[in-house]
Amino acid sequence: MKKYLYSVLEGSGTLTTEEIVLHIAAAVLLGLVIYLSYYMTHAGGVYSKKFNVSLLTLTVLTATVMTVIGNNIALSLGMVGALSIVRFRTAIKDSRDTTYIFWTIIVGICCGVGDYLVASVGSGAVFLVLLVLGRVKNDDRILLIIRGSRNMERRIEAIVFDYFNAKAMLRVKNSTRDSIELIFEMTRKAYRISNKKEKSIMELLYELETVEYVNVVTQNDEISG
Repeated sequence: MKKYLYSVLEGSGTLTTEEIVLHIAAAVLLGLVIYLSYYMTHAGGVYSKKFNVSLLTLTVLTATVMTVIGNNIALSLGMVGALSIVRFRTAIKDSRDTTYIFWTIIVGICCGVGDYLVASVGSGAVFLVLLVLGRVKNDDRILLIIRGSRNMERRIEAIVFDYFNAKAMLRVKNSTRDSIELIFEMTRKAYRISNKKEKSIMELLYELETVEYVNVVTQNDEISG
């Protein structure tokens, strides 16, 4: 009876208990490498503890699935059909997160089939690349939002273009019968250099008197959680 129950738990696969434990243990170790890499390269505002833990568990789950499938074609087709039902609705906060998702899946597949050398070498290479380049970010942009009298539209544009040496780009223009709102975009560097002049852009614009407000907004591509 004991042998029968043991055979049922083992299933019809050819892997021994030791091999299965080794597959899962390798997935956990390499999953921890991915966890550490994500933590070190996403230490800013986009870092998500829950997502990082999910990466580790996804690695182990993928390795588990690959261990179950093995070389069984029928089982692999059934597993694909079952997993195709799942719909993922999690928003990706950073484009690098997609890289980590694929990394966990690939490592899980490699560990599931027992190819530890490929998983280790590949993970080491990706870890080093992300460690060196993972903190690279897009430059912040400055948005200058101005609302004033509509008949001062050209005057406002002339002041802004002259002040920033034509490095400010007009992105949005909203108008009503009496007023107009202009949104200019520039790099942080261009704003910082031009802002060293004797008068600030706000002082020059408010001298027109018909300007209602001037807002300066910093914009980037990251979405905080």
